[in-house]
Parts: sequence; structure tokens; C-alpha cells
Amino acid sequence: QVQLVESGGGLVQAGGSLRLSCAASGRTFSSPVMGWFRQAPGKEREFVAASWWSSSSTIYADSVKGRFTISRDNAKNTVYLQMNSLKPEDTAVYYCAAGTLFTRVVANYAYWGQGTQVTVSS
Repeated sequence: QVQLVESGGGLVQAGGSLRLSCAASGRTFSSPVMGWFRQAPGKEREFVAASWWSSSSTIYADSVKGRFTISRDNAKNTVYLQMNSLKPEDTAVYYCAAGTLFTRVVANYAYWGQGTQVTVSS
């Protein structure tokens, strides 16, 4: 089992920045891939970014590439999502997830946090 707890969401104006954190605990070695996803009201959950715990390899959704950065602090078992140049369309509940495949597919992530709300005002 892996437990995930997100923090750092909030209300920000368009063009602003936020940093989300995801603290992982439990059998993190069994789920070496960490991902960020988001879900806006009335929409399906969508991939944002993913990273390995043990590698610098990352993947991003086209909609956030160049604006968002995923990083990790292995000593703290924490993954971050730095979000810059935020847009109103980035408004959503953001979730972190843990899985075994380096993929954008929601179904391939077995463990999920409770989510944190990000609201970007225009």
C-alpha cells in the first residue's frame, strides 16, 4: 500500500504560480512512478505530468509543457508540481498518483491522493 497526501492548492490570479506537494508513505518502492492528474467539473480526469522516483525522466501533457515542472525529493518522499503562468483553464482538482508504468493512462496508477483544489481567476 502507498499513501499519498497532496497540499499546496489555492486561489491564484491568471499568470500566477503555485507549487503542489505530494507526500508519499508506505511501500513506495513498489510504485516507482509518480504522476499528477487533474479533473475539472464535468470533465474526465486527465494526465498532467509524471516522473520516476529514481530517474530524471519526465513526461508532460502538451497543455502544460513549458509551464509546469514535476520534481521530487527522494529524501522526503515528496513529489512537487511547480505551476507557472497559470490560466483559468488550469482550474481543477489536482491529484497525485503512484503506479508502476511510466504512462499517461489514468487506469495504470493504483494509488491516489485525496486531491487539492486549484482555482485560477481571470
